[in-house]
Amino acid sequence: MSKMEKNGMEKLAKVLDLRMGEHSGGGFSFDFGVIKKDYSLVSNTFPLPIPKKDYSVCRLLANLSTNVSGGTHGGHNSGTGSHSHKVVMPKLKPGDRVLIVWVEGEPVVIDVVVKASGL
Repeated sequence: MSKMEKNGMEKLAKVLDLRMGEHSGGGFSFDFGVIKKDYSLVSNTFPLPIPKKDYSVCRLLANLSTNVSGGTHGGHNSGTGSHSHKVVMPKLKPGDRVLIVWVEGEPVVIDVVVKASGL
């Protein structure tokens, strides 16, 4: 690691330490942020990129899949018409504007935010 990289990491560590101190004692706050090209996170109140390995993502944004089943409908010759589907949740992508909750100093991306005009 070069001296410049080391200095940058030390500055980031100091800022993270300050940020965590603001939220110690079990507190939390909400924030907005943006996912950058390298999947780092930049929030409105924390302008330095937070590497992907240093923030958490709620499972609905982690590209997981879940089974959705149930329901009945007519039109089948036999059975109830019950069925299931595998649904893949949306994955975060660069440029996504996100809602963040800071929990005891840890940023957690909880959802993607879109403008109402785009609906």
